[in-house]
Amino acid sequence: MKTSYQLLLLGLIWISVHQVGRAQTSNYAQVETCINKYLKGDTQKDFETLKPSFHPNATMKYVSSKSGYQEFNALEAFAGDKGREPEKNRTDTIAYINITGNAAQAKVEVNYPNITVVDYLHLLKIDGHWMIVNKIFSSKPSSK
Repeated sequence: MKTSYQLLLLGLIWISVHQVGRAQTSNYAQVETCINKYLKGDTQKDFETLKPSFHPNATMKYVSSKSGYQEFNALEAFAGDKGREPEKNRTDTIAYINITGNAAQAKVEVNYPNITVVDYLHLLKIDGHWMIVNKIFSSKPSSK
C-alpha cells in the first residue's frame, strides 16, 4: 500500500513538473515571437509588423551624450520611421530571455558594421498576449 501511494505521488509530481516545463516553453516561444516581430518591423521600417509587439503605453528610454536622459512613447517613436528605407547590414541577436509568471525580460543586440545597439526589453503577458512595456537601450562600438 505504501509503495502504491509513493508511486502515485511520484507520478503526480512528474506530471506537475512536465506541465510547468511545457508552459514555460510555450511562454518562451511567445516572447521570442513578440521580440522577433519587433525586430523585423524595425529592420524593415514596417510599423504594422512592429506595432503588436508593444503595449500602447510602452516607453523607450536612453541617455544621450548631448541631451541626457530621454523618455518617450515607443509607438510614437516608431511611427516616425514610416516611409524610411529598410535597414541593411544589420543582424539581430536575442542574447537571453528570462520569464517569471507573467513578466519577462530580454537582452537584444542589434549589430551594425560599426556599432551595436543593446536593447533591454521588459514584457508583460496581458490578456494572454506578451507585449513589450518598456525598452531601455544604449550603444557600444561593434566588436566585428
